[in-house]
Amino acid sequence: MTIDEKELLKNKDVIEEIKRHLWLESEKAGHDIGFEKAVQDWLRRYAQAWMDYHMPQEKKPHLPKAAGQRIRRAKSYL
Repeated sequence: MTIDEKELLKNKDVIEEIKRHLWLESEKAGHDIGFEKAVQDWLRRYAQAWMDYHMPQEKKPHLPKAAGQRIRRAKSYL
């Protein structure tokens, strides 16, 4: 986990998104996937899109994409 990710995880709105992600992914899997796995999965799949939407004018940390992987747009849960 990079320092930028640690800063992002201090945001209460991000934690709420991760908790929602944990619940949804656990439902899909049929068992509790665990908070740490949910954090890593959310950071990999949705963090950049979340920052682009919620922090467009702020200086924000850049999270590197995994090699050959595209960042998907964050899903709306409302």
